Amino acid sequence: MQFDPGNTIVKLCAEGMNYEGQGKAEEAHKLFQQAWEEATNNFEKFIAAHYLARHQSNVTNKLEWDETALHIALQMKDESMKAYYPSLYLNIAKCYEDLENFKKANVNFHLAQSFADNLQNDGYGNMIKSGIRNGIERLAGKL
Repeated sequence: MQFDPGNTIVKLCAEGMNYEGQGKAEEAHKLFQQAWEEATNNFEKFIAAHYLARHQSNVTNKLEWDETALHIALQMKDESMKAYYPSLYLNIAKCYEDLENFKKANVNFHLAQSFADNLQNDGYGNMIKSGIRNGIERLAGKL
């Protein structure tokens, strides 16, 4: 799925990311919320939910938005979306870990790992793979 830089939702999220980079979290959150409210298709909803997850004040709300983004991505039945699965499952796993639900965290870390082959072999892909490995290692003594 290609990002269209002219898409209204993409523009709102990009502007929100700019605010985020300036340390203006509240302004960023408002734009991501606006993107969610104005989204007209699953791809736009996926993007907005992903960014809304990053701006939640507690882990439970972050988990809810991360799971929303994942469920939307899974519904899209687009092969290119599989590149997002490792990161989505990693985010969900980390939320469960933070909530001390180590069993669900472990399941999601392993789901993230099962889709890791869909990542590029670049800085971002390697960062996600490292996060997955580290999460699995952290949980090894807690299960």
